[in-house]
Amino acid sequence: MDLGRAAPAREAAFFDLDKTIIAKSSTLAFSKPFQAGGLISRKAMLRSVYTQFVYVLGGADHDQMEKMRHMMSELVTGWDVSTVREIVADTLHNVVDPLVYDEAVQLIEQHHAEGRDVVIVSASGSEVVEPIGQLLGADHVVATRMEEREGHYTGTIAFYAYAEHKAEAIRDLARTHGYDLSRSFAYSDSMTDLPMLEEVGHPFAVNPDKELRRIAKERDWPVLIFTKPVALRTSLPPAGPTLAALAVGGVVAIGGVLWAGARARRRVGA
Repeated sequence: MDLGRAAPAREAAFFDLDKTIIAKSSTLAFSKPFQAGGLISRKAMLRSVYTQFVYVLGGADHDQMEKMRHMMSELVTGWDVSTVREIVADTLHNVVDPLVYDEAVQLIEQHHAEGRDVVIVSASGSEVVEPIGQLLGADHVVATRMEEREGHYTGTIAFYAYAEHKAEAIRDLARTHGYDLSRSFAYSDSMTDLPMLEEVGHPFAVNPDKELRRIAKERDWPVLIFTKPVALRTSLPPAGPTLAALAVGGVVAIGGVLWAGARARRRVGA
């Protein structure tokens, strides 16, 4: 045995969540349940549909995402965590079936078969990303974390897994687990994930927005189109405390819902 030989470098595959692994936005999917549960107004719910439609068509740039993040923080302040948990538990199967792209599932299995760790890196809340990661057999999860105090959301985002923060997170994972990022893979649909894609030797654009598609073409990055969502009604684990802030996770990911709703309420009250 050659004790002087260094262990081979490990590889990883990093996946964004919305529009890369899952086929629809959790924010849009849960707008009606949250409105029915009294968390958001009907006007905010209706505006969320339009806002999400615009997002899906064209994506959101950095300035828009920052505005969405601030408005999200303002709106969720004081939300009762147990109420969110109950709404999510009662409506989970109705709003997430179908949820996961079959092409993403197959790709995850392929990476595992080839000996790579799979890491989901998402701006959505950890309460939704972690159970999806467990379901898909992900080795690690990086996600946004919301601060709670005495059973309520404070409105503070403890960690926002977005843009450069995603890149920082995968660099930290690489140091901790010995990943060779030059031999690793990353998948995303959004231009805002460019820092993460640039960290690895094998970046892929999945269902890309206009700007990411342009960058992928310029840099000769592969473009993948996922179109086959898998029905997971019988495969999802029972809803429970780990899903308590699924709503908040989706709101973080697509904060325009809250931005539009807050602006509408201010105009009405003016």
